[in-house]
Amino acid sequence: MTDTTPNSAPEEPEITYEAARDELVEIVTRLESGGISLAETMTLWERGEKLADICQSWLNGARARIEAARSDAETAQP
Repeated sequence: MTDTTPNSAPEEPEITYEAARDELVEIVTRLESGGISLAETMTLWERGEKLADICQSWLNGARARIEAARSDAETAQP
């Protein structure tokens, strides 16, 4: 029997922030240009949502690192 819990879903291959952002820009451009089928529109939109989540995750991680560095710097000051 196949496990269908959310934790068993295949993970997104690791992708850099820049690569995700660039692909997202391409998708938005294609969606805005129109002339594609509803099915392709939905596929692109779903991929765009995943890429936006990846970008947000990278940004959240960067923010956390900056905040940690600031906290460390403030703690280290005499």
